[in-house]
Amino acid sequence: MTTRTARRSVRDRLTDAAESCLRAKGIRATTVSEVAEVARVSRGWLYRHFPDKASLLGAAIVRLNEAWWSEVHAMLEPLDGLDQQITKGVVNARTAYDDPGTLLMRLRMDEPEEFAACAGAGVQGLVPDLAAFWRRYVTAAVSTGETPPYTRIDEASEWVARVVISLVTVPGDTLDPSNPDQVRAHIRRYVMPGLKADPAQTEWAPARAEG
Repeated sequence: MTTRTARRSVRDRLTDAAESCLRAKGIRATTVSEVAEVARVSRGWLYRHFPDKASLLGAAIVRLNEAWWSEVHAMLEPLDGLDQQITKGVVNARTAYDDPGTLLMRLRMDEPEEFAACAGAGVQGLVPDLAAFWRRYVTAAVSTGETPPYTRIDEASEWVARVVISLVTVPGDTLDPSNPDQVRAHIRRYVMPGLKADPAQTEWAPARAEG
C-alpha cells in the first residue's frame, strides 16, 4: 500500500466516522475526540488530515450533499409527471431516515449556524439548493404541457422547494406526509393548480390612494 493510498484510506475512515457522529449527535455535540475514537485513529493523526472540527464535519456534509443529489435524481427521473416526482421526494424524505438528504435537512433546520460554518458556501442555502434541484423537473413539466408555457421556471422551482420543505418538516392535522396517497392527492389538489396560475394575472400592484 502506498503512502498516498494509506492517507486516502484514513481520510475516508475519518469522514465515515464524522458522518456516523453527525447522525447520532448532530453538529454541536460531536467532538473531534469522538470522531477520532470512532475512526480508531489518534487526535494527532486526525489533525494531519483535518485542521479543525469545521473542516472535518464539513467533509462529511459535502459528501452527504453530493450523494443526495445523485441518489434522488436517480430516483425521480424515471417517474412520469411532476406530481409523482414531488410526492416521491416528500415521502422519501419523511421515511428514509438513513437517506443523506434527510440528515442534511435535519442538520440545516436544527443547527443552521453550525451547518453554515461547517458546510462552506457551496451547500449553505437550503431553499436555493432545493430550488436548483427541482428546476429540471419544473422545466420538463413545461415541455410536456403538464404546466403552462408561461410558467416562470425559477419562481415555480423555488415554490416547489418551499412546499417540499413544509411538507417534510412541519406537522399538520389533515395530511400524513409519510402516506404517498395522501401526499399525491394534496399535490394534485393544491400544488399543481397553483403551478398553472398565470403570473400576469396575479402580479402584485400597490393600491392607489383615493383622491
